[in-house]
Amino acid sequence: MNKLKMSQNPDKLHSSEEELSGLEDGQEQENSDNPDQSVRKRIRQSAPGSQRDDTPKSSPARPVSIEELMETAKGVTNMALAHEIVVNGDFQIKPAELPEHSLEKKVRDIVHKAFWDCLEAQLKEDPPTYDHAIKLLGEIKENLLSFLLPGHTRLRNQITEVLDLDLIKQEAENGALDISKLVKFVIGMMGTLCAPARDEEIKKLNDIHEIVPLFRAIFSVLDLMKMDMANFAVSSIRPKLMQQSAEYERKKFQEFLEKQPNSLELVTKWLQEAADDLGKLRHEMLPPPSADGATGGASTLCLTAVQNQAYLKLLKWDHVNRPFPETVLMDQTRFLEIQLELEQLLLVGTVLLVTFSAAGSALVDVPGFAEKIKTIVKVLLMGMHLPSFNLKESLAAIGEKVCAEVNSCLSQHGFTPFSAEREAVLKGQIQAVASLDNPICRLIDSRIQKFLENYLASSHQKTLPAVPGGLGPIQRELEEVAAKYVRLVNYNKMVFSPYYDAVLGKILTKEECQPVGKSEES
Repeated sequence: MNKLKMSQNPDKLHSSEEELSGLEDGQEQENSDNPDQSVRKRIRQSAPGSQRDDTPKSSPARPVSIEELMETAKGVTNMALAHEIVVNGDFQIKPAELPEHSLEKKVRDIVHKAFWDCLEAQLKEDPPTYDHAIKLLGEIKENLLSFLLPGHTRLRNQITEVLDLDLIKQEAENGALDISKLVKFVIGMMGTLCAPARDEEIKKLNDIHEIVPLFRAIFSVLDLMKMDMANFAVSSIRPKLMQQSAEYERKKFQEFLEKQPNSLELVTKWLQEAADDLGKLRHEMLPPPSADGATGGASTLCLTAVQNQAYLKLLKWDHVNRPFPETVLMDQTRFLEIQLELEQLLLVGTVLLVTFSAAGSALVDVPGFAEKIKTIVKVLLMGMHLPSFNLKESLAAIGEKVCAEVNSCLSQHGFTPFSAEREAVLKGQIQAVASLDNPICRLIDSRIQKFLENYLASSHQKTLPAVPGGLGPIQRELEEVAAKYVRLVNYNKMVFSPYYDAVLGKILTKEECQPVGKSEES
């Protein structure tokens, strides 16, 4: 199931061979459009969870027919597409672009050129032949009618009347067809129906005077208008789609669970670890057991708190060496992207805190200074997760740039610039950020985690949690990441909460009967 890829256009899959090629084409299109595809590829290739065989070892694999495989592929495709629309607020349908030197593109270009050459040859005949032109006008008519809403009666009547194909054929046979007049009407109607963003393309159509290039340009703009209409429909249905998609995903997962009974194995382990973490934390914070034997610890844990702790653990996940839990597998790439963003924000926030601590109160209120330093740090940390990135060298360069900016700003505002000794100290503190055990890094990281924890807990409230001290310079970026993270978590809860509640019910019941940490040892 995990190896089936999403096709961008599942409704066009007819035969088994076409469906398989459609799935592969969808994968290629996704790869070319997504700049983060290297992250997705790393997950697919490296994560053991993507290659794990979930079939119970006690029974042999059942032979699967090609029809069943195609039906499963279509179900996965539909579910993945609906899921993408719901969780990705920036989701847009984009036109497919074939690779520049691919065989498909060469064949398409040859066929298109032959068609337009044929049209041009027909129109140059004496008298002109309009067979191809009339077919094109028929397609244009269908496209224009498809943009109309039920209430657009007047426009519908206009299009039907002017682009009456029977009448156009009669005019062509009698030598009375004015093709330029019809095309002018088409351009005017397109200008009425298009989105404001397409006004410029419509204006350019009026500057084309040769009929064949004009027809080509018209169809190009119509394709853009169809894309606009599709994206408008997507944005309109997203609120309604959320609940339906959640129910659909839950239903499909239940069907998968019935066929693969051990499909919650990783989820159970994930939630158990979260319960253990919270149980230990409560045990450390609560007073010792009283004389009558009453205890705190894991028995006081609530389902929501454990779930939130589990979601926080996903932001510290080892994606290379540890399989992802089954219920969040579809969003593994998104969680990894958020994790990488937070790791960069951690370094940015730490460098800013170190810088302002070294500069004292002199630069705290200088307008634009924090943004300038933040921009420098972000630029020099770009690509920090690539294998070729050298963090120590980048931090050394950041130290040089930051010291130069600090001295420049101090001089401009009448303060004494840093001495060589103070510069050396600041550069050393910035370079020390490379260590995972750096106390300032750990402090900023704990505050970021606490902020995300509070954000999760208050996600259904109007008032959002305050940003902890020291995170002010990265507040905007942190809130953007938190909003994206919480949207992902809330949707996952909407789909899989019944399964989490069932698993946690067993875990917490078992925890009540044994000391904290016992389950981890067993």
